[in-house]
Amino acid sequence: MSGKIYTRTGDKGTTGLYDGSRVDKDDIRIECLGEIDEVNSTIGLLRSKLAFEHTWQKGLQRIQVELMDSMAHVATPSSSPNKSRLTLTEGSDVWLEKWMDEIEASLPTATEYFLLPGGNEVAALCHVVRVQMRRAERRMITLNKQDPINPVILRFINRLSDLFFKLSREELEKAGITEERWNLFRYKKM
Repeated sequence: MSGKIYTRTGDKGTTGLYDGSRVDKDDIRIECLGEIDEVNSTIGLLRSKLAFEHTWQKGLQRIQVELMDSMAHVATPSSSPNKSRLTLTEGSDVWLEKWMDEIEASLPTATEYFLLPGGNEVAALCHVVRVQMRRAERRMITLNKQDPINPVILRFINRLSDLFFKLSREELEKAGITEERWNLFRYKKM
């Protein structure tokens, strides 16, 4: 028989961390965890839109697992004697860079311009993940100023938004959809 999901321990505005300590629900550490969880959920939605055999599935699943591992680290204050044993392996950021390099090599043009997010549902979802990731990264930088985060995690998080920009471009290229470029000067003529 499974346990109840509600504990009532958070009814007064606090929540538990990995080590058992409690903090306010609006603590920067909890904000970071919420942002990463949101990204992970959106990646799950993106994966549900792709065929099971889609070439991204394995990589996206690895990202989801590594985000969960990162959350275990972020959920543990550096002063805690009960450290999480989960953390990213060295090179997780390099793996993302290699993936991006492969994508870039397959695209006909470099991105020396800004794109309007959209094109199709998968490409648009990639942009949603991209901006969610940037927000998560901003919150993690704030936390890192208060309590150091493993540099591997910070590099991994930084690379993810770039990867999802590249994935969006790859999706549009494969779908035969022209990227909509943002042209600042077009609107300056008014």
